[in-house]
Amino acid sequence: MKMKHLSVILVLLLSANAVLVQAQKPETLSKAWVADNGDGTYKNPVLYADYSDPDAVRVNDDYYLVASSFNCVPGLPILHSCDLVNWRLIGHALAKQPPFELFSKVQHGGGVWAPCIRYHKNSFYIYYPDPDFGIYMVKATNPAGPWSEPLLVQPGKGLIDPTPLWEEDGKAYLAYALAGSRAGVKSVILVSKMAGDGTKLEGNSVMVFDGHKGHPTVEGPKFYKRNGYYYIFAPAGGVPTGWQLVLRSKSVFGPYEPKIVMAQGNTDINGPHQGAWVDTKTGEHWFLNFQDLGAYGRVVHLNPMKWVNDWPVIGVDADGDGTGDPVRTYKKPNVGKVYPITTPAESDEFNGSEAGLQWQWHANYQNAWGYSSGNLGFFRLNCIPRPAEAANLWGISNLMLQKFPAAEFTATTKLTFDARFDGEEVGLVAMGMDYGAVSLVRNNSKLEIKAVVCKQADKSGKEEITETLPLQKSTIYLRVEVRSGAECNFSYSADGTTFTTVGKPFKVREGKWIGAKLGFFAVRNGVINDAGSADIDWFRIDKL
Repeated sequence: MKMKHLSVILVLLLSANAVLVQAQKPETLSKAWVADNGDGTYKNPVLYADYSDPDAVRVNDDYYLVASSFNCVPGLPILHSCDLVNWRLIGHALAKQPPFELFSKVQHGGGVWAPCIRYHKNSFYIYYPDPDFGIYMVKATNPAGPWSEPLLVQPGKGLIDPTPLWEEDGKAYLAYALAGSRAGVKSVILVSKMAGDGTKLEGNSVMVFDGHKGHPTVEGPKFYKRNGYYYIFAPAGGVPTGWQLVLRSKSVFGPYEPKIVMAQGNTDINGPHQGAWVDTKTGEHWFLNFQDLGAYGRVVHLNPMKWVNDWPVIGVDADGDGTGDPVRTYKKPNVGKVYPITTPAESDEFNGSEAGLQWQWHANYQNAWGYSSGNLGFFRLNCIPRPAEAANLWGISNLMLQKFPAAEFTATTKLTFDARFDGEEVGLVAMGMDYGAVSLVRNNSKLEIKAVVCKQADKSGKEEITETLPLQKSTIYLRVEVRSGAECNFSYSADGTTFTTVGKPFKVREGKWIGAKLGFFAVRNGVINDAGSADIDWFRIDKL
């Protein structure tokens, strides 16, 4: 009987893995960016999207990556790959962000900072910091979910970037950093003992490294052990300009010896750092890290890694000084097999019971904001009252957005607006600290199309209306073209074929610690018992 049960479990596990690695349908592959060159090589970034502060783990043949999500919900995106180049978004580890009442409204720059994912005793663990509340942990046996409710492992203001380490004898530790904006102190790495079950820290933390003199803004540690050495991989020097530092010691509490193992060098890849060391079954070593591209966010690169005299060297070390330069193109990792080309979801036909996993809200989702319609084939957005304190869309929580997917692309959507009252508005927005939008709005019982640009939205900047036009139909196609440098141009169409430019070109800026995002808003003035709504038929990303 036991053997029979074991066989059933094995079949189920193999079936689950087969679902994850099956070939992606050609029509769902990105038309804007594919990292796999199809000839045994890849190009960076492997994820041309704002998967900030990436961390990853290998479990057998599978790699799982997690990233920061800040105020965006659902948070803690989980991506899966079998070859480190082709990635697919499979879920989120954080359905709702605590404290729930606080995050019922947008908290720009708050929430989930740099997380760390590990596999221990047949379970996946993610440790993530909220710099205003402390270090949380969530846990799952299936990386696609469900995940446990967040457990506050260590309360405290300014505690960031936690990374656990379990030893073979059962001892456990947690390394972390401090955020100067909350703690008033930064550029140090601390290590604490941790309970074996990973649920709490024990005793006082020990400062194992002070980066103030040679490595300012050291943060984002990742804790490993190899060949009797404890290693802490940690970025330093600041997000857009820094380098990858590695600390090494024979003792968990130090002293640690520092070494720069990757820097920009002669490349055009700025600030290459903060990420994850992973290996392959064939004995190769790789490093996933980010590059800050401003409005496009912190995109994910894959760099080769090797060990020399028990020090890692990341990238290509042409001059042999032990510090590698990041690569733009390279031979794909040898994982023993060749896997299909895949990309994270971007377009959405809204034909199922759930919207695509790529969509996030700016705060904890509330059911009245919008919902799928199943076989009816659209996503309904309701016109939610603007908060009295909102100077512009920066203060709106019910924004349904996704990440920019490439340097250049076109996004088109078809929607129908059922406006019931004057002042109701629905639109397509390229959202950031400077943003632009094209929308349908009802004024004097008639529909108009309106284009706006808002500069310094984060500082209560006012929207500038750049054009308004009368509109005869409530079903319309809206489009934004994004060109290199994050320059955006909006247009609209009555038939989906002939598009007319509306408004003026503008450059979108990044958000607070996140890249610019693209998607929808639906708002109104004042409260009513049956507000208007918009039915979004589809949303499609194409090459420019």
